[in-house]
Amino acid sequence: MLKEAIYHRPKDNFAYAYDEKTIHIRLRTKKDDIEQVNMIYGDPYEWENGEWQTQTASMSKSGSDELFDYWFIAIAPPYRRLRYGFELHNKGEQLVYTEKGFYSKAPKDDISYYFCFPFLNKIDVFQTLEWVKDTVWYQIFPERFANGNAALNPPGTLNWGSEEPTPTSFFGGDFEGIIQHIDYLIELGVTGIYFTPIFKAPSNHKYDTIDYFEIDPQFGDKEAFKRLVETCHKHGIKVMLDAVFNHSGYFFAPFQDVLKNGEHSKYKDWFHIREFPLQTKPRPNYDTFAFVETMPKLNTENPEVKKYLLDVATYWIREFDIDGWRLDVANEVDHQFWREFRQAVKSIKPDLYILGEIWHDSMPWLRGDQFDAVMNYPFTNGALRFFAKNEVKASEFANMITNVLHSYPNNVNEVAFNLLGSHDTPRILTICNNDKDKVKLLFLFQLSFTGTPCIYYGDEIGMTGGADPGCRKCMIWEKEKQDRDLFNHVKKLISLRKKYPAFGSRGELKFVEANDQTNHFIYTKIYENEMIIFAINHSENNLLIPLPFNLKGKKLTNLWTDEEFAAEAEELMTNIPAKGFLIYRVENFH
Repeated sequence: MLKEAIYHRPKDNFAYAYDEKTIHIRLRTKKDDIEQVNMIYGDPYEWENGEWQTQTASMSKSGSDELFDYWFIAIAPPYRRLRYGFELHNKGEQLVYTEKGFYSKAPKDDISYYFCFPFLNKIDVFQTLEWVKDTVWYQIFPERFANGNAALNPPGTLNWGSEEPTPTSFFGGDFEGIIQHIDYLIELGVTGIYFTPIFKAPSNHKYDTIDYFEIDPQFGDKEAFKRLVETCHKHGIKVMLDAVFNHSGYFFAPFQDVLKNGEHSKYKDWFHIREFPLQTKPRPNYDTFAFVETMPKLNTENPEVKKYLLDVATYWIREFDIDGWRLDVANEVDHQFWREFRQAVKSIKPDLYILGEIWHDSMPWLRGDQFDAVMNYPFTNGALRFFAKNEVKASEFANMITNVLHSYPNNVNEVAFNLLGSHDTPRILTICNNDKDKVKLLFLFQLSFTGTPCIYYGDEIGMTGGADPGCRKCMIWEKEKQDRDLFNHVKKLISLRKKYPAFGSRGELKFVEANDQTNHFIYTKIYENEMIIFAINHSENNLLIPLPFNLKGKKLTNLWTDEEFAAEAEELMTNIPAKGFLIYRVENFH
């Protein structure tokens, strides 16, 4: 056994409270190195005749990535306390792994050898938002979704879709346009809208905020926004706004005051200024987002800045009943600010969704004291590299996604924000070289994955475009120009996700097979007594493959065709068309 690969720490994604009674424990070992793992555990205060009283339970292999196997067990200790270690077996050899190292047999004379979960305190449980698990999001870039009130058009507004977008062009999208097309969103089946910023700003993207308490007049006024939120809520659609608390815009009044009054400005400590007077070239002498001189970084450690931003965060909840905040450049803001942010917004609306924009390992923000979730870019990256770009084979893709699932606790994964594209990335059909079958498989995997999926406006009807500004084209509303076949594909997947709990965020995902020769893979989603088998063929050939399960006597339903049949043989052969898929629901599979 390779000891160097064996790893556990009694915190974060390796040991956590899943709910008020249950502790989840994970262990990592070298891939294919260990045959069996048992957990040795007990209450630290249970002793008899000078010996600590323990139990042993078998751990299951929850998945593998390129280098490691992962083992899992759920334990409900009666007194909510736990000391534990691991007993590893391979080819007759036994090893006991504890916090103090490796032993040939389990020490029983002193509990200090063992890993410790001191107490399962209710307040420490990561509170997963139930409604988020069942939400399918739709991202709207308000300037480009629909122009419902031409009277609001900014100067120089172009006719809808008449030109390719540029970084500075305007087409007049507004709240009225969204309200007028709410039936479209209802038909698709989305239950949440994520809006990129709507606050007063000079650009078309509005990430350069002038006033966080005012809506940009090109979108409408506060009454129009209130009507939009009420319309959404009436149809069971949640509303999430985008906030930039890392930096303001150049024309934000406090920054303009600093530009005017320099070190005599009462706002000089609202920003990170290295010297006066302020200079923008060749590089700003104040901290900014990247080196963008028009986006000065806010000093969130300053009590006045903190109060201002927390007042902003609570105002839009109190006055307009929004359901979530998506936080731009969240990783560059200090952790203490986000802790206070969470307390402020949750005190008004406990089930408000807090989503951070972080592109890398985000465990430090996901311990229950800051965010509910982050944008799941590792998922995005893996899905695009396999389905769209053909950069990796089936086994490497399965390894990547398994690694994603083991990077965070399960209750974090259940509300992870899973996207394929956004206003920052090329359109998925463009990345797929206009291969619609690839896009269909991407949507299948996204909408059957653990977490809460988000569709970027227009991807469901086959819109194209390169990176910004190409991905920000006007939404196409002429039905004859929409890919209605793709629309109906996405609509059907969303309906299946809603109908079958195992299909969506409640189902536990496991890869069963990943074949590099045929480039197909099979995974299951299991919830309670329901199992759904997904087989995806990402090749140019039809495949006839056996399903790696004994399904004899089980009733199967093909969820795509509604065909039902009973499996009569132990091995079930199944045909998957080129770039096609199968979805089988198995009843009472246990």
